[in-house]
Amino acid sequence: MFKSVLIKDYMAKNLLTLTPDTDISIAIKLLNKHKISGTPVLDERGNLVGMLSERDCLEVALHSSYNEDWRGGEVAEYMNANIEVVNDSATVLELADKFLKSPLKRYPVLNDSGELVGQISRSDILRALEILW
Repeated sequence: MFKSVLIKDYMAKNLLTLTPDTDISIAIKLLNKHKISGTPVLDERGNLVGMLSERDCLEVALHSSYNEDWRGGEVAEYMNANIEVVNDSATVLELADKFLKSPLKRYPVLNDSGELVGQISRSDILRALEILW
């Protein structure tokens, strides 16, 4: 039988993070360079204030194609500030269920103190299932 394990054993821990005032064009270059589809946005104290995804960045492409004089902006203008998070004590099975019920592809992971400690994605859960079977 499959045993549940904690997501903190499978989440990404060394994260690229952005700040709300990061120029959106730089953010897009960083996502592309690191081949990631989204990343947490932290304020100056290290608090999680948003998530920036590829989907958010597509808005930039639309704006720039319709407005020749458009000059970008900051991550804060495009990020999702309504963040769903998970606790690092959640299990792989709990997250598999959560992903099935949500269109989200990743969640920031917080510890009991509310600090960002990682990010868990659908592919992380699939890798965990492969290892555990």
